[in-house]
Amino acid sequence: MDRFEYMEARLFEGETYVKRDKNVKLYDGEDKTHYVDGEVVLTSHRLLWGKPGDIPKGLICLSLYLYYVFCLEEENGGMFGLGRPKRIILHLGPSLPGKKPGPAVISTYHFIKLSFKDGIDAAFYKALSDAVSSKAWERQPIETNAFSSPNSPKASVAPTSSKIRSGILGIERSIEEQHRATDESISVAFQDLTKLMEKAKDMVSISKTISSKIRDKQGDISEDDTVRFKSYLMSLGIDDPVTRDAFRSDSEYYMGLAQQLSDMMVGVLLECGGLMSLADVWCRVNRARGLELISPEDLLNACKLLQTIDAPMSLRKFPSGACVLQLNSQRDEEVAKATSQMIEENGALTPEKLSQIANVSVLLARERLFTTERLGLACRDESIEGLAFYPNLFLSKV
Repeated sequence: MDRFEYMEARLFEGETYVKRDKNVKLYDGEDKTHYVDGEVVLTSHRLLWGKPGDIPKGLICLSLYLYYVFCLEEENGGMFGLGRPKRIILHLGPSLPGKKPGPAVISTYHFIKLSFKDGIDAAFYKALSDAVSSKAWERQPIETNAFSSPNSPKASVAPTSSKIRSGILGIERSIEEQHRATDESISVAFQDLTKLMEKAKDMVSISKTISSKIRDKQGDISEDDTVRFKSYLMSLGIDDPVTRDAFRSDSEYYMGLAQQLSDMMVGVLLECGGLMSLADVWCRVNRARGLELISPEDLLNACKLLQTIDAPMSLRKFPSGACVLQLNSQRDEEVAKATSQMIEENGALTPEKLSQIANVSVLLARERLFTTERLGLACRDESIEGLAFYPNLFLSKV
C-alpha cells in the first residue's frame, strides 16, 4: 500500500480513461484494509480507488501509477481454488523517491490485491493487462503539477530508467521477474498440451473410421495391406476401448472388459512366457487404451470373469499373495521343468538372475522358483547371502 498516493480524481493532460468497476476491496498483500466496497477507475497511466461517488465528483482518492506494476495474475476463489476468480494480484516494484503521501508510509508486502465482490470482469482484467503492457507513460509522460499550486515545481511522472538494482529489493525484484517468466512458460506449455490432446482425439476418431472401413473391406485395399495396417493399429493400441457408459450395469461392463482383455493379452502373454503380473497387465492395457484409462479395481474384476467366458487365460493368485494373469496352457509342471533345466545349466539361480535369463519380472521369477521347489525339482537355500535355488540331486544321485 505504500505505492498509493492521495490525489484528486482528475485526469492529467495526456492521460485517457479506460475502464471502471465497482464493489472492490483493497488488500495490502495478504492483509485486509478498511478500503472496502469502493470503485476503481483504470486510466492509461494510473489505477484510482475511491468511495462510491467520490471519483465522479473529483474528490481525493487513492492513486497507483501503473509503472509500479510489473506482473498481474488472477487468484481463484472458493475452496481448493474452485469457482470464479474474485481477486487480481498486482506485483509491484519498489517505491520511487519523491512520491506523494499515501495511506501507508511503508509496507512489508510487494504486492496488493483487488477483491471484486461480484467476481473479476474479464473485460476489466484484459484492459488492466493491456494498460500495463502498453506502458503509455513511456510514450506520453504526464505532469504531476497539473492540480498543484502555480508556485510548485514541475515534475514529470515516469519511472526512473536506471537499470541498477541493488540491495534486498533488487534481489526480490529479480526473483519475482524470474517467477513471472516461469509462469508464462508453464502457461504456454499447458496450451500446447491442450492442443496435443485435441489432436490425439482427432487421430483416434480417424483411426476408428479407417478400422471400420478395413473390417467392411471398403475401398481398394489389398489383403496384405489389410493385415499390415491392422497390425499397425494394434501395435498403437488404437482399437475401440470398452467404456463404462456403453453398458447398463457394472456386471455387463466387466464382462465386456474381460472379453477385450482376453483378445488383446493372448499375444502379449505368449511373448513373455505365458505369465504376467497384474500390475504389468494394468500398464499394458492402459497404454493400449490411450485416453480411456481403467482403474486397477476394474481390471481385477474383469480378470475374475475370464473363466466364465472361456478365455484362454485366467487370474491366478500364488501362496505369497501375488496375482498374475496366466495362459491356461501354461501348466505348473511345464514351468517347473523348464525352470529346473535353467537351474542345472547355471548351477544355481537367484530370482534376480532368473528374471534376467527368462526376461520376466523378479516377482514372477521368484514364484517360478518356488513352484519348481514345490514340485520337487529344486532345492532352496536361504542364507545371509540371499535366496538361491539349486538342482535337486536326490532325483539323480540317490
